[in-house]
Amino acid sequence: MKRMLAALAAAAFMVAPLAAQSFGMPNWSSPKGGTGITISGDLGLPNSDLGKGTAFGARGSIGLANINLMAAVASWKPKGATDSYTSVGGQAAFRVIGGSLIPVSVSLQVNAARASAANTNPAQTRIGLGGAVSVNVPTPGLSIEPYLAVNNRWYKLSGISGTTSNVGWTLGANVGLGMLGFHLAYDSENTGSGTTGGIFGIGVHVALKAPIGM
Repeated sequence: MKRMLAALAAAAFMVAPLAAQSFGMPNWSSPKGGTGITISGDLGLPNSDLGKGTAFGARGSIGLANINLMAAVASWKPKGATDSYTSVGGQAAFRVIGGSLIPVSVSLQVNAARASAANTNPAQTRIGLGGAVSVNVPTPGLSIEPYLAVNNRWYKLSGISGTTSNVGWTLGANVGLGMLGFHLAYDSENTGSGTTGGIFGIGVHVALKAPIGM
């Protein structure tokens, strides 16, 4: 009976957390990258298939030519849950197409996140692998970068053998107003159980960036 209850709890948790750099957040991306440091504050709103609730997070990223490295932390409390899931994670992205003279950018990405045990559910690790494409929209006084990211996501529960995987996609945009800016995204993932997890995210960022190189 104890093993059966553990399996049921694991199955429920496997459906609930949808994540990118952090649990409860969409897959934030910026395929065009650039050099410099960016600090972001994020808000995530999962849909009912994921348990609703609200996620709060912060990210820091550094751009080094074609490489962008990001670290993130977030706290997500599903509706009706007694405890919040705290997660840490990150992303490494490599821009293979794009630059100061090319309006279209393509990057390859690997994501990782780990959520702490909470609400009688075990800790969970997630790894994502995929890519993203964006277009630099020429707008006077603004920097607008709409993007689409697609990746495969593998989930592993602590103490439970085996992994599951789902494909997810994210449609978002980054808007810059000089150093300040905001970002928004919608993330969707088929959980494989007849439901589709979705997360709407929005946030603000401060960017200390040098011009994008070739």
